[in-house]
Amino acid sequence: MLKFKTMANNNQVKLFSGTNSRYLSEKIAEAFGQELGDCTTTRFSDGEFQPSFNESVRGCDVFLIQSTFANADNLMELLLMIDAAKRASAHYITAVIPYFGMARQDRKDKPRVAIGSKVVADMLTAVGASRVMTMDLHAPQIQGFFEIPVDHMDPSVIFLPYIKKLANVGNLIIASPDMGSTTRARTYAKALGIDMVICDKERRRANEIASMTLIGDVSGKHVVMVDDIIDTGSTLAKAASLMKEKGALSVRAFCTHPVLSGKAIETIENSVIDELVVTDTIPLKVQSPKIKVLSSANLFAEAIRNVNEHGSISSLFDLQKD
Repeated sequence: MLKFKTMANNNQVKLFSGTNSRYLSEKIAEAFGQELGDCTTTRFSDGEFQPSFNESVRGCDVFLIQSTFANADNLMELLLMIDAAKRASAHYITAVIPYFGMARQDRKDKPRVAIGSKVVADMLTAVGASRVMTMDLHAPQIQGFFEIPVDHMDPSVIFLPYIKKLANVGNLIIASPDMGSTTRARTYAKALGIDMVICDKERRRANEIASMTLIGDVSGKHVVMVDDIIDTGSTLAKAASLMKEKGALSVRAFCTHPVLSGKAIETIENSVIDELVVTDTIPLKVQSPKIKVLSSANLFAEAIRNVNEHGSISSLFDLQKD
């Protein structure tokens, strides 16, 4: 029987950052073990901009790091960087998108609306991305919108070590702030071997909650809520208040992407939430004593290394490891 030897990837790896994700890209590059590549974005007086690489990327495996949080310039800059890399004869182009914007537009939930995440997937593919790497999509099925490989990072490996330290408090229980996060909450509950509860909310319109009901018992418990995005903070604040009314001893929230729009930070600070733990996929606009940031840099650096060496990505999310 013939045996074929797997060849190592000898293409040079280069990491580049978009303008507004440099704070995270520098940490990823440091964890990966090399400096960021040299690129600049020229801006015109009317707001138009043009990214360019100041070094050769010919034949290289290029990783372009940029979260696509608001405004849309972040997404547009990433698209132009991909196009520039393709036209400069890069061998393989991976769009590293720690926060994938438009992910909440994952379905047609009412007449005459766009499916924004599909539009973004089509644009990334059309301009020449070979692969996409992201973390904690609002809906995992968004991966199916792509015709190229998608590496979906699981933030539980960032949050679980921190949550396990809280186990010393005792009587922990996992909570889903809405029905959409039930699967995510169940993953944490299973990994920790503890129970979970669910908040069932009814919205009057986007970012406005009409009513909320708690399914389960939190009396005498230290509650850990988990979600992918915190935007206005109203859902978490209302859920925390409801749980405290039902006898919870403390309420902490773990959210991957700190969108925190409008008066969200003020809402959190005025709420009964004891602590909000987020990652650095989006930079905090304002620091708050209630908000703790855990870095995703090491996870992305290891994922980039595994992609380049044709290693396993799923091995990074072994929840059995301490």
